[in-house]
Amino acid sequence: MSLIRHLSAAGITLALVATPLSLPAGELVPALTEMPATDQRLAPVVARFRADLDSVLHVQDVTAGPRREAALRALYLGWQRRLQEFDAAGLNQEDRLDLALLRRDLAYRLQQLDFERERWQQAEPLLPGVSRLIALAEARRHLEYPDARAAADTLDQVRQALETLGKRLDKDPKAAPGTPVVAYRAARLLAGVREDLKQWYAFHAGYDPQFTWWAKQPYEALDKVLEAHGKRLSETLAGAADPETIIGDPIGREALLAGLRHELIPYTPEQLMRLAERELAWCQREMAKAAAEMGHDDWRQALEAVKNRHPAPGEQPKLVVALADEAIAFLEQRDLVSIPELAKRDWRMTMLSPEYQLQAPFFLGGEDVWVAYPTDSMPHDKKLMALRGNNRHFSRAVVHHELIPGHHLQHFYNRRYQTHRELFHSPFWTEGWALYWEFRLWDLGFAQTPEDRIGMLFWRSHRAARILFSLGFHLGQMSPDQAVDLLVRRVGHERENARAEVRRSFAGDYGPLYQVAYMIGGLQFQALHREMVGSGRMGEREFHDAILTGGPMPVAAVRARLRGEVPAGDLGADWQFYDFGK
Repeated sequence: MSLIRHLSAAGITLALVATPLSLPAGELVPALTEMPATDQRLAPVVARFRADLDSVLHVQDVTAGPRREAALRALYLGWQRRLQEFDAAGLNQEDRLDLALLRRDLAYRLQQLDFERERWQQAEPLLPGVSRLIALAEARRHLEYPDARAAADTLDQVRQALETLGKRLDKDPKAAPGTPVVAYRAARLLAGVREDLKQWYAFHAGYDPQFTWWAKQPYEALDKVLEAHGKRLSETLAGAADPETIIGDPIGREALLAGLRHELIPYTPEQLMRLAERELAWCQREMAKAAAEMGHDDWRQALEAVKNRHPAPGEQPKLVVALADEAIAFLEQRDLVSIPELAKRDWRMTMLSPEYQLQAPFFLGGEDVWVAYPTDSMPHDKKLMALRGNNRHFSRAVVHHELIPGHHLQHFYNRRYQTHRELFHSPFWTEGWALYWEFRLWDLGFAQTPEDRIGMLFWRSHRAARILFSLGFHLGQMSPDQAVDLLVRRVGHERENARAEVRRSFAGDYGPLYQVAYMIGGLQFQALHREMVGSGRMGEREFHDAILTGGPMPVAAVRARLRGEVPAGDLGADWQFYDFGK
């Protein structure tokens, strides 16, 4: 039976559609009439692919493993062939959208496999023999029992190869193949392989006396060499001996373009940097106006005054609660978006540790909110910077971004509507939505004082600067230190906070386009609002609820869905959402 016939025989699948939620005050449970079922044939298909992908990744988890790559490639190609069985023209809009999004996702995943393999090949000359260690770790995942003597030989031979290269590099670091960036990448890969090998050894050692007899000494000797070589790569060759040093791994222009096409963005990195300069200039003009209202001649003086308006020690959590309630009241008074009663109550607050604030000097949020504020254990200078960076007016502009109507409200809806579309998660949707609300609340007069406007403009400037330093770095035009200087000089960051922001951006925990996605996604939603609400095609709350109940996806796909123009073919990167002017 074909997949389509199988799904047809399976009956109706329960899903949720975009319906404004209007509940009595204090009511936690929505009416069942507001959760109608629809027949979405592709929803279970997407859900099945997600489950299959999780199954493959559950086993294929070895760093840079060729068997992992082969298994993922087979999965993606197999699903591409299966999707050809669908007649897109005969599907309804939601199914056409899911089909187009899944095809797009599979194509990009295949492309990323090629990209990851190429980056491994660039680093491999610095990792002689390490591919043999990867093979050992992958064999364990495939439940293949090793020959103890052969495994011991492999461990010893790889140790010798690494020691030989290490001696040569210690004598002449400039003889290293590749660049310092490649050495940094090699160090990160080696750390992953070392952990995989540790698990491989622990699986057998002690349980098999013969294995332990052969492998114990070669493994322990090799592990010391792996540790030393990783340190050599990161500290000597990549220059990361100083823990304050910020190092990243730029991906280059072609990879940026591929990522932008995947996100259905029709602009080049250079165009986006020009956009960021325009937006940053607007922010600085508005900063100057607010500074004049405060009686200052320069926006930096006004920003300095705002930074010194911070809660007393111990008072920040109370301020967060008050600011969250203020934002909700503002939204509900204007009927801007449906806020289920439970969404107002199901978030928790956690204080960020001093250690974590080295990478995240400001609030973080999503399901919950994590609050940045200095502790009594911090050095005096870092304590002051954290205090100034989390002042009342900066915090006022952050709380609604992290909670409601921002990330917490997104998380609430994503767990209840079109849940299969979590596969199509896009930072342009997630961060763009939260930043769009900063734009929208600015236009609606949410800022009550010039100090409040300074707080909102600080973050808006920060988002523009993120585009400049992220793309500049990945294009090879800006170093991490230059990125820090940009945030200090043109946005007004405390230097320690700027370093933490840049370190977090380049540490590898976020995709290369993640920092770009804030303002670009926000501008996309802003343009879509003008198109749909400004024209009278949709009401304000109807528009916002339709986005939240539609699930995460590139904003151009949201536009196609709201306009009722989802194509039978591929989604195109052709929406010109920004007016560059002359």
